[in-house]
Amino acid sequence: MMKHLTAAALAACLLSLAPAASAAVPAPPPHATAEAAPTFAKAADRHTAQEIRAFLRWFYDGTGPSPYQREHWTSDYLKAKQTETPDHDVILCAQNEPVAVEVGPVTVAQSAGFGWAMVTTSWAGGARQTLTAYVALDSDPIELHDVVCG
Repeated sequence: MMKHLTAAALAACLLSLAPAASAAVPAPPPHATAEAAPTFAKAADRHTAQEIRAFLRWFYDGTGPSPYQREHWTSDYLKAKQTETPDHDVILCAQNEPVAVEVGPVTVAQSAGFGWAMVTTSWAGGARQTLTAYVALDSDPIELHDVVCG
């Protein structure tokens, strides 16, 4: 079972891993359907970099997650963060739907208990933005734990 981190401990961990930046965040993409995620089995008791990358590529699905994915494949921590900022989409760090989303290589820090990847969103007109997506290594099932914009 996933160990619960205090908000302060998680914030300190995440701030040490990636720079924080404020950004406007979009509404959920309109392609919302009730779909099931592929099975992402854990190797031993922790997710591997390959499993995390496969999950993030599925989750972001080229243009961003559906409302179903947001509801069923994000942590309670991230849902609370979204509730605190209802005018901003904390998952995409923008206010509209990107035209493309790419997931970079995953870094895993066993001692921190997280894996993360830089995610690049592309927007109409050619603008690009990066964010860092975090997955707890012991989440069961695998889920997006947090996102840091910037």
